[in-house]
Amino acid sequence: MKNNLYRFCLIALASILLISCSAKKTYIVKSPGQNNELIFNLTQSGQPQYRFSSNGKSVIEPSLLGFEFEGIRKMTEGFEVVATEINTADTVWEQPWGEFKKIRDHHNELIIHLKDGEGRLVDIIFRVFDDGLGFRYSFPKQPNLDKVKISNEITQFTFPFDNDVWSIPVHSDNSYYESFYKKTPMSQTDTINTPATFETKNNLFVAIHEANLTDFASMTLLKLPNNQYKSELVPWADGVKVYAQAPFNTPWRTVIVGKTPGDLVTSTLMLNLNEPSKIKDISWIAPSKYIGIWWGMHLEKYTWGQGDKHGATTKNTKEYLDFAADNGLDGVLVEGWNQGWDGDWTADGTAFSFVKPYPDFDLDEISKYAAMKNVRLIGHHETAGAAKHYESQLDDAFKLYNKMGVNTVKTGYVNKYLDKKEWHDSQYGVRHYRRVIETAAKYHIMIDNHEPVKGTGLQRTYPNFMTQEGGRGQEYNAWSADGGNTPAHTVTLPFTRMLSGPMDYTPGNFDFDYKTAAGAKVLTTLAHQLALYVVLFSPLQMASDLPENYVGKPEFKFIKEVPCIWSDTKVLDSKIGEYTTIVRKDWNGQNWYLGSITNQEARKLKVSLSFLDSGKSYKAEVYADGDGADYKTNPYPVSMSSKTVNSTTILDINLATGGGTAIKFTPIP
Repeated sequence: MKNNLYRFCLIALASILLISCSAKKTYIVKSPGQNNELIFNLTQSGQPQYRFSSNGKSVIEPSLLGFEFEGIRKMTEGFEVVATEINTADTVWEQPWGEFKKIRDHHNELIIHLKDGEGRLVDIIFRVFDDGLGFRYSFPKQPNLDKVKISNEITQFTFPFDNDVWSIPVHSDNSYYESFYKKTPMSQTDTINTPATFETKNNLFVAIHEANLTDFASMTLLKLPNNQYKSELVPWADGVKVYAQAPFNTPWRTVIVGKTPGDLVTSTLMLNLNEPSKIKDISWIAPSKYIGIWWGMHLEKYTWGQGDKHGATTKNTKEYLDFAADNGLDGVLVEGWNQGWDGDWTADGTAFSFVKPYPDFDLDEISKYAAMKNVRLIGHHETAGAAKHYESQLDDAFKLYNKMGVNTVKTGYVNKYLDKKEWHDSQYGVRHYRRVIETAAKYHIMIDNHEPVKGTGLQRTYPNFMTQEGGRGQEYNAWSADGGNTPAHTVTLPFTRMLSGPMDYTPGNFDFDYKTAAGAKVLTTLAHQLALYVVLFSPLQMASDLPENYVGKPEFKFIKEVPCIWSDTKVLDSKIGEYTTIVRKDWNGQNWYLGSITNQEARKLKVSLSFLDSGKSYKAEVYADGDGADYKTNPYPVSMSSKTVNSTTILDINLATGGGTAIKFTPIP
């Protein structure tokens, strides 16, 4: 306690000296390791302005802050600083699941209390970490500001250069973030989604995103001249960006910075800017590896609706449950079990019932059978974007699942809009998705959300919010007119989409010879599919293929054994869009797992095993691309081998085109 108090006093004293000695009234706060620095000041017209640097390199040049409203004067200038606060935090908290078991929250905080010419108050809160910056606006309860309609957020992100950025456009193909990430100069972009990942000309990697998106509109980035983006909030159908009433807080705007792409992946800044769990008893929340009546529908072997090819039958589900039980998988997802799938369900989701099964699906019998097999039944709620209709059944639907022992639900919103007019990532959508998560928690149900609003770290506050889609997943390899996900896609996701949280990509395809009308294919090798279980994190992981395609395949052993959650994660040699090698440690044990994947180029990598405990020997079970493996012509060959290694070993990893390597490391007693 004395050391913490001493540190606090030093930080406070240093900041006070900086404030009092500066004629420009500049306020400075550094990260605990002194590597990152935030500078705040008011311009001559009283506009709030910040800049941010890392190890002496400029990350964000002077950038303005503020808000505009409908019907009242904007809050962008004429401010004075009425008070400041300096705080520091250094705590360690434990996750119930994640990529790390323990997370350190170590930051220094600067709070600027501002008042404008009309006496209106706003606080700007900056938290500076060794891995980046988070800041938010806080509007206190006050006599001069009550209900507001936000029309524009001024928050700017001004870069010193025209950097390259990995990004996807906003609402281009749909509202689900299901586009390929492309690397382009900032000057060639328009409005892009976050997280957006920048490769800067001063050799830094930077990601712009947000944390704790609560009752607010999602932030996108509008490109402006002079290497600048500004926050562009997703509007309601009536044009208003956000309806709010003081007191209220905005989400945190986040700037993660690192020397390598892997530094972005292992940052815990977003999680640290969310609130601790609001769920007191989390004993019912657990990871799961599952199969499902799902891929067969995408291949048109089955249908979601009724008929001769209906997939979600009592008979089929029991067979899937048998396969799961026989192979150590603990869940079976069933899509198309409930009434409402007949006809063009995407056009109108109000036909869906979330409590009435089709006649050929005996929910009671299947639930008892699943319990007997000790396998979870994973429920499915497709809404087709009919959010209000779904909300009207939420309690009854989750109550039914709770009664039947179904403790996980995959939700879906296959429609460009919610309720035919509102964006998924608007304040309207944010409110809906939060209501689903909170209601699910009441009935001890975990959520896997598809067609979502982007992740912002809410799994810390609601750990039943396990995973979501929010990107191009495996399903595109069944029916996408562009041929499927490119080999570069999965080596880009860790440094872009995955920065927003877990992704239900659904890896694990073993059959590459299926035929669909679109001609799409899985464009990787089989070993690449295995490596994805390590590379792409999700506490709910699917073995995506049809059960019969796993029978008799020795490679399936890796899928059965690889964990879903991790106590530690390290990103080794990686280049965005080209290749990556990631290692993770088992949540409870001492085993390590490695996943290494490449794009369309074959490559040879040397991987140091220095992450292993020194002085110990490990058995390495290797699943590598076999002779002649090629994602286009021969994706099947897998070379399985075993060797003894230790922390001084340098492994040679040979990746085929579109290939991968998966390794399990087990300590030798």
